[in-house]
Amino acid sequence: MDRIYKVGSLFAGIGGICLGFQQAKLDGIAGYELEWANEIDEYACETYRTNFSHKLIEGDINKVLNPELAEEGEARNKEYYQLMKQEILKSKIDVLTGGFPCQAFSIAGERRGFDDERGNLFWSIINLVEQLDKIHGMPRILFLENVKNLKSHDGGRTYKVIKSEIEKLGYIVKEHIINTMDYSYLPQNRERIYIICFLNKEDADKFTMFEDMEKFKLKQNAQDRKNEIKKIIDYTKKADDKYYYTKEKYPHYFLSVEEYESIPEQDRKSVRVNLDEQIDEMYQFYQVRRGMYVRKNKSDVCPTLTANMGTGGHNVPLIRDNWGIRKLTPAETLRLQGFPVGKGFKIPERYKGRAFADSYLYKQAGNAVSVPVIKLLATELLKVLIENDKIGIVEKTPCSNFL
Repeated sequence: MDRIYKVGSLFAGIGGICLGFQQAKLDGIAGYELEWANEIDEYACETYRTNFSHKLIEGDINKVLNPELAEEGEARNKEYYQLMKQEILKSKIDVLTGGFPCQAFSIAGERRGFDDERGNLFWSIINLVEQLDKIHGMPRILFLENVKNLKSHDGGRTYKVIKSEIEKLGYIVKEHIINTMDYSYLPQNRERIYIICFLNKEDADKFTMFEDMEKFKLKQNAQDRKNEIKKIIDYTKKADDKYYYTKEKYPHYFLSVEEYESIPEQDRKSVRVNLDEQIDEMYQFYQVRRGMYVRKNKSDVCPTLTANMGTGGHNVPLIRDNWGIRKLTPAETLRLQGFPVGKGFKIPERYKGRAFADSYLYKQAGNAVSVPVIKLLATELLKVLIENDKIGIVEKTPCSNFL
């Protein structure tokens, strides 16, 4: 490959952004190489290590960048963070990515924004760019991802602050809200904001994708969706019994009319739930909302996967197969995000001597990005980078790498 662009990844999770960049290539002409990734969650780190071989910097990014914040007695002490700081700053990178924690801005969360410690982690991106600038120059591109609600949070003031701080560094900011179901073949309704920031005006001018998103939109009908669902869910095999809902395990989800009416009116729910009656189609996704009623997704796709899947049965989408009603397996939720489970991407089986719990995997899938969307965006960025480098724009970007 003629030209390789170096990537560093903050808040990497299990590597959705990293995998998308890794998959993006231009016919042997150009591609990306992952220099390092950072993640704090130890279970996400285990999944990441299982699937990637480059440097994983495990721990709190604020302490990596400011080792003096490490407290006495911590498992990861000041010396550890000093070494990690050296790792994160030793290489030039062209692209800095970050799906910075979204719970602080999410509709599903408390939406506290910068009042939430997770929201404050945005500032670590600014801090890292400033520290890199002193050694190698700033990354040529910042690639950030968050929940759709970031744009409207606090009347738009949160995003105004974020954009302003990035612009103060000298970047030109472009953003767009992209729904996974419209721009990939993944059958999931997932809207996210993608914020791409360019250090060079020439790169920003050439990146016109967000002004013409219609040409990237995929046209799919119900049969197309059904075919894609079959690639993710194997309807020819019975899943493990633990994923199935039965009247023995969940009697309140299989109430007959007679059973419902026998419950005193003050104690019964307003709507009778009977999964056998209400989950009546294959190749469709359903949810039991707050344990009160069953809802079918109307777009022939899976509803947005959330990080709280696994903390309660109603949070995991349900399907009907030939053996009954069941929730999606962790592997299926990961495939719905574009991770090729069973085709190269591996799920950890054990960690610290114990079986790797489904709850961690559900959380990881819900927190992840949709890999094909990242690949699409990263490929379009490659076209910009390689085209401008051919005409000499690269000379304005000291951190680009040639191989």
